[in-house]
Amino acid sequence: MTKTFLIIQMVIAFLLILAIIMQNRGSGTGAVFGGGSQVFRAKRGAEKTLYYITIFLGVIFFALSFYITIFLSE
Repeated sequence: MTKTFLIIQMVIAFLLILAIIMQNRGSGTGAVFGGGSQVFRAKRGAEKTLYYITIFLGVIFFALSFYITIFLSE
């Protein structure tokens, strides 16, 4: 059973990494180091959906990690 949870956790971690990378695809390296314009805009459409999916995957990853650590430790 522990092995199953670990595999699920790895899959969720991979999906979470992909979701974060897809969100940062539009920003260049200048924006990472402080250059670039400071334009704030509302998230719409697919960008908003991806944002909520990222939050959901993060919460699931945290909950699964907590469950594995507390309840499945041997």
